[in-house]
Amino acid sequence: MNPPNILNQDGIAIYHEQVISDEQTKQLYDDLLNNINWENERIIMFGKEIITKRKVAFYSDSSIAYRYSSKTKIGLPWKDTLIKLKNLVESITKESYNACLLNLYHNGEESMGWHSDNEKEIVTNSSIASLSIGASRKFSFKHKATKETISIQLGNGSLLEMKGTIQSHWWHALTKSKKVTEPRINLTFRQMHTKKD
Repeated sequence: MNPPNILNQDGIAIYHEQVISDEQTKQLYDDLLNNINWENERIIMFGKEIITKRKVAFYSDSSIAYRYSSKTKIGLPWKDTLIKLKNLVESITKESYNACLLNLYHNGEESMGWHSDNEKEIVTNSSIASLSIGASRKFSFKHKATKETISIQLGNGSLLEMKGTIQSHWWHALTKSKKVTEPRINLTFRQMHTKKD
């Protein structure tokens, strides 16, 4: 039986507290840190290119590109570890994914501001499954109309699934925290249009 919906309206957010054991997350963290093609994020803000401390990587099935923050990412071929994690996530959510955007946050000073994952490349109202490895971080939702805020802690080895109309009605953010000194790797598995679609 699935955990309850965190949101009270306009979308679905399901939080699975721990889908990977602490022991496994340690091995996974080292594997992902050393074997993923990490790059500093380059984003356009107020017309200027800014290089973030946070690092990113994008893996996917062939013929998938992802454009956000005025930059286009071409998916790299899947690595074995990512396929295993994708299979795990698919078995829990009962959905299928063809892409994964990874983020590496070195500490709580690195964050993600309010946004929605509503780029045209993402299948509308599809499932986005966010797997957390490492430090526990506060994750918040804000309703676009009512401005109501709902926050949860994303723990080590946890999975958050967002789907339905959530991206149309809610923003989400990973907030800063000076108390968090440990790193966190976040894998967001996505359903994206291919060039053939």
